[in-house]
Amino acid sequence: MKELVHHSPSLIEEQVLLVNAAFWQALAERNVEVRFSYCADFVTFIGSGLNEKAANKEEYMAINRIGVQQYPAPFEINLLWHRATQCLDMAWVESEIEWTLSFDGRAEKEMLRNTVVLKKFDNQWLIVHVHGSMPDYRLSGQNYMTNADTSKRNVELEQQVYQRTKELNEALENLRSTQSLLIQSEKMASLGELTAGIAHEIQNPLNFVNNFSEVNTELIEEMKEELQTGNAKEAIAIANDISENQKKINQHGKRADAIVKGMLQHCQTSNGTKEPTNINALADEFLHLAYHGLRAKDKTFNATLKTDYDKTIGMVNVIPQDIGRVILNLITNAFYAVSEKQKALQTPYPLTGGPDYQPTVTVLTNQQLPLPGGRGSDGPMVTISVSDNGPGIPQHILDKIFQPFFTTKPTGQGTGLGLSLSYDIVKSHGGQLIVETTEGEGSVFTIQLPIS
Repeated sequence: MKELVHHSPSLIEEQVLLVNAAFWQALAERNVEVRFSYCADFVTFIGSGLNEKAANKEEYMAINRIGVQQYPAPFEINLLWHRATQCLDMAWVESEIEWTLSFDGRAEKEMLRNTVVLKKFDNQWLIVHVHGSMPDYRLSGQNYMTNADTSKRNVELEQQVYQRTKELNEALENLRSTQSLLIQSEKMASLGELTAGIAHEIQNPLNFVNNFSEVNTELIEEMKEELQTGNAKEAIAIANDISENQKKINQHGKRADAIVKGMLQHCQTSNGTKEPTNINALADEFLHLAYHGLRAKDKTFNATLKTDYDKTIGMVNVIPQDIGRVILNLITNAFYAVSEKQKALQTPYPLTGGPDYQPTVTVLTNQQLPLPGGRGSDGPMVTISVSDNGPGIPQHILDKIFQPFFTTKPTGQGTGLGLSLSYDIVKSHGGQLIVETTEGEGSVFTIQLPIS
């Protein structure tokens, strides 16, 4: 394959261009299976002929097998030019390809103008649509640009590609708008889950503020009485008590203020700026908010909360709104899992000796340092693990849980975007989101974040 001529692409565009090049090179090598390893199962195809169309991978592979049978030997593919455009998890590649085929010792050339649309699944770009236009003539060594009919056909093809590209741009813009709305919907849904927990968490410091304020009012009256009787020593002691109570009022007032600010931050759109964040405080905050939120909806629900925070972690540079959203999603899912298992084990008339199940959710943080000499790690990292003793995740759906819109919850109880967004957020921080599960015993979700 000859050297490509195109603009200087970004790293993501480079990845997309490589997938496109490998897709066409596999066709030149007549390897249909390898070629379609770069395609999604629902890939579609439209060609220049009336019958050149496919609605899925199976139909498209059938068309390719027929084409391969027509050319008994591998042929050369030359990408004359190509360019990639990327928007969020979608991209498309426009290219012009020259094929050189051999028939009975003579070389013939064919031209193809092509648009390939790709979508990113997890960490892999897959082709979801192919649109190709091929002239209905073959060239025998001549320069195709010197042929008047060919030039006319090229203009028509350029117009078709332009129109198709315009349609794809509009579709991608619509997808981007829809995705933004869905992300905001997921954020609001998670905030709704926390509403009762927020009320509970704010009520506690407000109760302290009210109680200490009332005590201080009584102490001030006592102090006045002692001053009137000339008992300065007792008045000073009462003043000290008032001062201590005032410190507690201030402490609990700041606590309520921090809760409100945290929830406002959760609602806001992330500005993408990393800042030093107390990971332990963030995890503990969302653990208790999520628990009290679930308790407010189901008074019968109780769970054991276990924590083990590594105090050596310190402050970590992350986008707090985003990482907080991931932690909240994992903790909320863990509580949902143990709650569902508890309901499944209960009967209207529990039998003596039935399962003695205690729902348990555990949150751990840990700082992992490289071995001496830098061995065994890519660098220092912090891990946040959320584990539960719920029903676990069945193996047949384990590879789907990070896919957008996949959910095991009943209709109306989940958007199917929580884990998908969480996975993307952790990846954007250069980290990993890992799941370990055992059916009937529970699951562990672990966030690994590099410490910059």
